[in-house]
Amino acid sequence: MTDSISIRISPSPMRIWLGVAAMMGLGAILIYLALGHTPVTLVLRGFLLVFAGLAIFGGWKMMQSGQLSLILEGDSLTDSAGRVVATIDNIEKVERGAFAFKPSHGFLLHLNEPMPRAWFPGVWWRMGRRVAVGGVLPGGETKAVADMIAVRKSGMEL
Repeated sequence: MTDSISIRISPSPMRIWLGVAAMMGLGAILIYLALGHTPVTLVLRGFLLVFAGLAIFGGWKMMQSGQLSLILEGDSLTDSAGRVVATIDNIEKVERGAFAFKPSHGFLLHLNEPMPRAWFPGVWWRMGRRVAVGGVLPGGETKAVADMIAVRKSGMEL
């Protein structure tokens, strides 16, 4: 399919900063708990510090990936850096249900063939045969993209 219709989804700066603040705040709270005056064992202190580091790293990574946009054009879903998220031919099904393991305001793609792992928190991630899109992206736009992928997958004309 070579449809000329394209959709671009970009996160708003406010959503990005709220997501980053939540992750960084979680890291700060965990550091405070680990180094506070409460009697904590050394193992628990190490556990809290490791997860604090992971939360801060996740916030930093979300701040970087917040600059990305997703583009549905032709027969592929790509990001603004040129990375192919998924091709329409490789998509087995689109999941948008309430009980799907998906980011908030997003959708999940099941692929026919696995692709390399990628992680851009708040925008998209891919692990094997699953691609999750959403997080800090606007819900209405991600719903439109999921519907367009489903329509293109079914072979109907737009």
